[in-house]
Amino acid sequence: MLLLSKMLSESQKTRGLLLFSLFMLALALAALVFVVWRFHDAGRLARELERTKELLQQRERERDLAQDELFRRLYEERELNKEKIQLQSQLSEYEKCAALAQLALGAAHEINNPLLGILSHLELELKNPLDPEFRSEVEQCIAGTKRISATLRGLVNYARPSPPTLSKISLQRLVADTLTFLEHQPMLRGKHLENAVPADLPHIRADANQLSQVLMNLLLNAAQATPEGGRITIAASKLTFVDSIEVRVIDTGGGIPPDILSHVFEPFFTTKRGKGTGLGLSISQAYVKSHDGDIRVDSVLDHGTTVTFTLPVRQEKPEEREKQESEVVV
Repeated sequence: MLLLSKMLSESQKTRGLLLFSLFMLALALAALVFVVWRFHDAGRLARELERTKELLQQRERERDLAQDELFRRLYEERELNKEKIQLQSQLSEYEKCAALAQLALGAAHEINNPLLGILSHLELELKNPLDPEFRSEVEQCIAGTKRISATLRGLVNYARPSPPTLSKISLQRLVADTLTFLEHQPMLRGKHLENAVPADLPHIRADANQLSQVLMNLLLNAAQATPEGGRITIAASKLTFVDSIEVRVIDTGGGIPPDILSHVFEPFFTTKRGKGTGLGLSISQAYVKSHDGDIRVDSVLDHGTTVTFTLPVRQEKPEEREKQESEVVV
């Protein structure tokens, strides 16, 4: 009996140990499953984090592209506004020129005929024997009448310049002839004139009369600004990347103040009170533009002024070349 009891007790202990082992095994298995699940969940979270990071980078790239597009459109809008302002300014200038043309033509019609009559009468009066005081008054009247006539001609030439008559021109010879024509002018005495235009410069097609007028206007302006002993130089060169000739009239005068420089091409603008009409540069600009050229003025106070204008080297058509037979007109 006692032996049986011992065997039952041992059996119960073994069963308990077995149950405890099974419980611990189940607990360990559960812990293992929990760890595996956590690792799997961490990997999923890492993948989600990586996708989120990529999405964020994509959004940043899209934002940068949108900003670049916005800046580009703002820049284009600003440039369009600049062009609009320039076009409006040009339109205003054209309207001003049209009104000035009408005024000039009307003035020419209304003033020129009576003015010629007055001038003829004064010149006839001058041929009669006159006392010195009266003769001086008549001469002053003639000078004033001729000044009005010159102003009127300049106004008409500016308002409605005649179309250029193009000929093949040697610029070096044209400059030489212009300097020869002007060298005896009183305002050029005591000043050094230099023709620095190379003889091998390509010939251009231009209106010789208009181009000579431009050169004379620029030379006379330079002479008025240059003190005695100063130098006035005309230079020219072929531009490198365009088929054009650049002409420069350089003086060693006192220069033009910056606040005046921006107005030099305006009609009737002059700082030479009583000595000029203020149309010389305006007419020169009109002539240069009629040749599809450009003109500008650069000046430094106490160092001098440089007026630069460019003219295209016009290529002759074959029929024009045969007709002219390489004739050079100056």
